[in-house]
Amino acid sequence: MSDNSKIEWTDATWNPVRGCSKVSPGCANCYAETFAERFRGVPGHPYEFGFDLRLVPAKLSEPLRWRTPKKVFVNSMSDLFQEDVPDKYIQEVVQVMVKANWHTYQVLTKRSERMSELLNSHLNFATRHPHIWWGVSVENKKHGIPRIDQLRKAPAKMRFLSIEPLLEELGKINLAGIGWVIVGGESGPGARPIHKDWVLSIRDQCRKTKVPFFFKQWGGVRKKETGRTLEGKTYDEFPQRMYTSVNDREKCHAAIKSVAMFHPVEATR
Repeated sequence: MSDNSKIEWTDATWNPVRGCSKVSPGCANCYAETFAERFRGVPGHPYEFGFDLRLVPAKLSEPLRWRTPKKVFVNSMSDLFQEDVPDKYIQEVVQVMVKANWHTYQVLTKRSERMSELLNSHLNFATRHPHIWWGVSVENKKHGIPRIDQLRKAPAKMRFLSIEPLLEELGKINLAGIGWVIVGGESGPGARPIHKDWVLSIRDQCRKTKVPFFFKQWGGVRKKETGRTLEGKTYDEFPQRMYTSVNDREKCHAAIKSVAMFHPVEATR
């Protein structure tokens, strides 16, 4: 679950945390939970405990081992800011992002209040780094729109919105301070519908405010059939990325050792 992602807006996924809990309607048909629960009880499998929350310190050093710069979706199978993940562990995850700065990190959460609080305190050391993108999920007005306001309170260089699954018309969105918007419909069994007018409204608002717009998918039970074109066009817009040289192998090995010192007995699965 760590490389060659099929998610359209990233290159790789990195999961130093596994498992999560539901907090809003956007979680109802969670793809990560569906995947993880298939393997509950399978001895030795990374998801032998299903979607129960687990810290995976052995995964912390992965980005330091990847020599090719990537866009990295952080915790595609979890939420880094859920309440039972210790502050100290979150700091360790973010310290790796700072060290392996040749990658671009896409950190996405539904726990916007905690993320904002930490970026204003214990994680403030990371806020000046433009290669770390901080984002929130937005599925509806009641739960999603307030997350945007919380995100805006975070002193981040790059903030983004993942409006997926889009479950209703959002109306006018305040995009001040937002650097990227992803939109997509829900996919898989029980997928809730998305309406074209909802998507067009967001696209047009992005156009007016000059925010890059990425349309991920229409979704549905058979997402390959519905595709991802909007009015005959594919929207693959990204913010400008900052490119940094990859550290030499000696520096990478030293950084990997420094990470391993905190969790010397952990085994990778």
